[in-house]
Amino acid sequence: MSSSVAGDLREIVREQYEYRGLLYQMTRRDLILRYKQTAMGFAWAVFMPLLNTAIFSVIFTRVAPIDAGVPYPLFAYCGLWAWNFFASSLKFSMNSLTGNANLVTKVYFPREIFPLSAVIVSVVDFGVASVVLVAMMIYYQIPVGIALVALPVVVLTQVVFTMAMALLLSMSNLFYRDVKYLFEVIVVVWMFATSVVYPVELIGGKLGLLMRVNPMTPIVESYRSVLLYGEWPAPVPLAAVLLFSVAFLVWASLSFHRSEFEFAENV
Repeated sequence: MSSSVAGDLREIVREQYEYRGLLYQMTRRDLILRYKQTAMGFAWAVFMPLLNTAIFSVIFTRVAPIDAGVPYPLFAYCGLWAWNFFASSLKFSMNSLTGNANLVTKVYFPREIFPLSAVIVSVVDFGVASVVLVAMMIYYQIPVGIALVALPVVVLTQVVFTMAMALLLSMSNLFYRDVKYLFEVIVVVWMFATSVVYPVELIGGKLGLLMRVNPMTPIVESYRSVLLYGEWPAPVPLAAVLLFSVAFLVWASLSFHRSEFEFAENV
């Protein structure tokens, strides 16, 4: 690693630590703004995964039944729970810079705070939605095994990958405003290219190979292994995604940091 890259990384870490109070305030503000005018409040965090679970359960239990090894509604909700955290993080972080133009163009502070705050807010939603997952596991009498200790590693992997994508998307949407329109299409295609609502083992050939190299597939599969099947996550795919995510986050952070001084000109 060159001295300039190492210096930039140290500066990024230093700034994030120095402005950690601002990150807390921005996250608190975003949480309040998101829910203060909604009748359902935090129930929105579980409404969409539950609705989609109901829809896909009808399709894959009555129209085209599949054997998931566990009750299909639980299988689907677990995948949608993980996916909604990822998709909602990207959705809110993508507009985090353009939606705060008045702050971006005035006082200086690390602009990474905006997309990272959006991801942290989605982590809160993720935690709320996990209550429903636990309730479903109790209802279907799914035991919890020792493999549960690997859950923090799975969550960490997804958070790191999501933060890297959030930085990249928020910056891209600032420079190229049509990114937000492409995102709506890409995120739907990406969901079906991930084993969110069906087992990846059902897809063979080149399409199956493509699904397996998709970083979100090992993450979703790892959640199911740990929570639903009581098994350790496949070590090689998860480790590969974690290493890739760390490298991706470093690259995204450097790219974001080096482009910060052009943000005001493009808001």
